[in-house]
Amino acid sequence: MKANFSAQPEKCTYLGFDLSTQKLKAVQLNSCLDVVATAEVQFDSDLPEFRTANGVIAGPKKNEYFGQPVMWIKAVDIIMDRLVVNGGDLSSIAAIGGSAQQHGSVYWSRQGVEALRTLDPGKFLHMQIDDTAFVLNKTPIWMDGSTENQCSEMEMAIGGSKEMVRLTGSRCFPRFTGPQIRKVYQRHARAYEDTQRISLISSFLASIFIGDVAPIDYADGSGMNLFDIKAKTWSKACLNACAPDLEERLSAPVKTNSFIGTICDFFVQRFGMPANCKVCAFTGDNPSSLSGMLVEKDWLAVSLGTSDTVMMTLQQQALLEDAHVLCHPTEDNLFMGLLCFRNSSLVRDGMKHSEATDNWDTFNELLDSTPRGNYGNMALHFPTKEIVPSAKGTLRWNKDVNAVSTTASTGILKFSSPQTEIRALIEGQMLHRLSVAVDMGFNFGENTKIIATGGASTSSEAALLGAAYRAGYMHYLERCKDDSPLSYNDFISPFIMKYLTHMCQPSKDSNEIYAPMLERIRTSMEKIE
Repeated sequence: MKANFSAQPEKCTYLGFDLSTQKLKAVQLNSCLDVVATAEVQFDSDLPEFRTANGVIAGPKKNEYFGQPVMWIKAVDIIMDRLVVNGGDLSSIAAIGGSAQQHGSVYWSRQGVEALRTLDPGKFLHMQIDDTAFVLNKTPIWMDGSTENQCSEMEMAIGGSKEMVRLTGSRCFPRFTGPQIRKVYQRHARAYEDTQRISLISSFLASIFIGDVAPIDYADGSGMNLFDIKAKTWSKACLNACAPDLEERLSAPVKTNSFIGTICDFFVQRFGMPANCKVCAFTGDNPSSLSGMLVEKDWLAVSLGTSDTVMMTLQQQALLEDAHVLCHPTEDNLFMGLLCFRNSSLVRDGMKHSEATDNWDTFNELLDSTPRGNYGNMALHFPTKEIVPSAKGTLRWNKDVNAVSTTASTGILKFSSPQTEIRALIEGQMLHRLSVAVDMGFNFGENTKIIATGGASTSSEAALLGAAYRAGYMHYLERCKDDSPLSYNDFISPFIMKYLTHMCQPSKDSNEIYAPMLERIRTSMEKIE
């Protein structure tokens, strides 16, 4: 089924933003969802006065990392001008969507809320929404891992980690917003008391465009350890375990696929944007990435990077303590599964260095020179403590080692050739991901497709594009007169499909080779401590 773009006026365009850790990016799409203009602001180089390193500021204590809301505000000033310089026609924008790094929080003061509502188009944003707009000028972001005590306190208060998973889709993680808010309440009681509203970074960014504090959306709200992902509302038990009078500071959450208002007069007067331009709920970068890739119900997205991330659509909530289940960003009755694997590209890069003369072409040649199944040789490499399973170490098994072998827990020291080492690494990593995805509830079948993405791929801007796609889709729904409008996936598929390249098809004997290896991988993971 192809999208009916006749419901979209030809001159309408859609704007997407992505506020990541290191930069703010923007993209303008035409009515056929083709890119017509882009812009970006690099925090370190474009805003050196904030003295960030890779976009963040390290705190005085171990594992503390902060972002600066005023820096992000100033980046909006810059990026709007750059969009115009780069050929963007802001007068044609019908809808705006946004994405941002997940889990970070922003604490609005009374002056900040008032400043949002009374923006003067004759002045820069950062001259009006300055440090007085926030009770904390530096706020915790996703990199912050300093709230282990708060995680324990919150889980204990509601009956343990399993109950936290059941309610919110994840056990308490130090980087999640709930424990971070609790730490602010405990360490900065006066600042918390003076806080009028608390935003996620995504809803903070949306607030700038609607001229008021924007609501938190369901999908990004699922990464807070505060949101009941089945009831689609704040969990009273989790709120009470976090901080007092928290619900009034968060306000009511909204569907990710929804309009939250129209563009505020500041952008109409200063940049000539249409007064009827609609603003969608902004969401987190992971849900937005799922929106930016055609991940249908039986498809899987694998992002290969410093941490490998696996994203999927789930029919039911999985109860897996070391994974994340979020509300789906585009399907009301489905869930989004998110798995993160810590030992990923750095391990592959280390193997390239040690076994393949530090050359990827050599690495690939050695991988291709070894048959699938690797003659029964397999390995798991967890040089740093892995997330699933919670384990550290390296384990190599040859064809003679199995669960009952006397050497099962130690394996062998090293394989006899570089090509064996390389294939054992790659097959071990992929089988490990497969094993956990199955535990998550993903069903692999004949129609399963895997979208491989990462920093060097055409899908590396999936979060940014997903923000603009959602804006286009919401505008389509608003104008569509059909009794049965297209689903989100059907709407974007004509655009997405031309960017997907079919790389390979499973061999007919894949199951015969890898099913036994999958069981060995499961057993070997239990042997690593």
